[in-house]
Amino acid sequence: MWVYGAQSYRPFGTAAEYAVVPAALAVDLPDGVSDEVGASLGIPGITAHRAVFVDGPVTGGTVLVHGVLGGVGSLAARLAHWGGATVIGTVRRGDDLPRVPSEAVAHAVALDQSDPAADIRAFSPDGVDRIIEVSLSDNVDLDAAVAKVGTVITAYATRDDRPGLPFWPMLFDNVTIRLLGSDDFPATAKQQAADDLTTAARDGALRIAVGSPLSLAAAAEAHERVDAGTRERVLLAVDN
Repeated sequence: MWVYGAQSYRPFGTAAEYAVVPAALAVDLPDGVSDEVGASLGIPGITAHRAVFVDGPVTGGTVLVHGVLGGVGSLAARLAHWGGATVIGTVRRGDDLPRVPSEAVAHAVALDQSDPAADIRAFSPDGVDRIIEVSLSDNVDLDAAVAKVGTVITAYATRDDRPGLPFWPMLFDNVTIRLLGSDDFPATAKQQAADDLTTAARDGALRIAVGSPLSLAAAAEAHERVDAGTRERVLLAVDN
């Protein structure tokens, strides 16, 4: 069993031995899928699914995923690949490129190089169909440079809460920007995401790096690991 949305609109979070959720938010985990993978889906998985599929199937398209090593970005890349898209992934530093999963990401680009837009365009000359955005304020000029007519940008985070936009280039490309707040996705979208995530996990499409679980009493240390930028999922083990 895996759950999602357990922390939404709740005052105490989910670092607890027990949590109660509506039945629809508790999903059967297929045989052969580890509890660790199930525990790593939740809101990152629901957000990743929405970011990739909010405008329909991606089969045959090209999807650019920023922050491809992050919690949402890594799942978005794998879901897009599972959905039949060609995936381009970005990382912040060139040193991170060897860690990008080649089985899901066809082409990886480091944002600290001199011209990442040119590298993306070299791989996808006509532009990309969809962009999964982890920091809209940082990447919007790059996004505009690799967009084409009809590109959809789905943004679930930003560093600057008032990002500027290259308005005219994006207007002439008829770019759509969707802002994604996972707490208030439509119930039907969450249900479809849960179904697809479960199916993709059963198919072996969601490989997730998971660190050694910490005890529930070490919840503060778990947060510190996340804040330090670990690339592994940080889980808490609850004694049964």
